[in-house]
Amino acid sequence: MSAAPKLAGKPSLTLKRRLNAPPEKVFAAWTDPSKIIHWFGPEGTISESVRAEIDLRVGGRFSVAFRFNDENHKVGGVYREIVPNEKLVFSWAWHTTPERESLVTVLTKSDGDGTMLTLMHEQFFDEAAAEGHKRGWTGTLNKLERYFA
Repeated sequence: MSAAPKLAGKPSLTLKRRLNAPPEKVFAAWTDPSKIIHWFGPEGTISESVRAEIDLRVGGRFSVAFRFNDENHKVGGVYREIVPNEKLVFSWAWHTTPERESLVTVLTKSDGDGTMLTLMHEQFFDEAAAEGHKRGWTGTLNKLERYFA
């Protein structure tokens, strides 16, 4: 985990994970609603609460809802770039703060019999938002890692 350079003065973060699955399976875990519901959300998310809608095309929307800390959360965005099994770029905004849109890039690269995943989340509103998302994404990627264990 490392901090990425700031984009236009806004905080960002970069997280990397090696996953025990080929890039096709990792990409599908991010783009298939029947798969994303099994791992998405920070540690402590109520598993059965995760719901996802995905329109996987450039300009298509996604939304994921889940229950965490006795609160309902919903995030969504628009796909900006899709390179099957290699790259996803999408906007990211919580439904409670739609004006705080940020940008997520997920890269998947073959690494032996697994995949090196790089997640970059840029253009945060402030450092507090970046820190909160770092905790959330770390827990989420822990769950993704277990999904492929």
